[in-house]
Amino acid sequence: MNARQVNKSWTELQVKIAENFDMEMPDIKVMLFLIGVQELGKGAQQFSKREKEELMHIATCKLFSAMGFYELKGTDQDGWPHWELIKPIPNYTLLEQELIIKSLIVDYFQEMEVI
Repeated sequence: MNARQVNKSWTELQVKIAENFDMEMPDIKVMLFLIGVQELGKGAQQFSKREKEELMHIATCKLFSAMGFYELKGTDQDGWPHWELIKPIPNYTLLEQELIIKSLIVDYFQEMEVI
């Protein structure tokens, strides 16, 4: 997808998620949090600030695993997934990073058949 297509799909996804969760238009952090909660697999609950950061990290690892950068190593005793960086992520510009993350998030939700 080119940048225009990514941004169009991203906006469509934001609208769909906002409607489904009865919320304002979610930003990248909110989307990462939702993916993290999905990947954790324990449903909606209260999370501490640290747990929210961990959930966003889980989401980032999950998304970048599609590009071969991370590999799931397993889960800990509490059921939290742990990932290992298997090849370094290139130094993308901020604009490139944003487009890649948006594209990976859109792909994730398409696979989950949300969009």
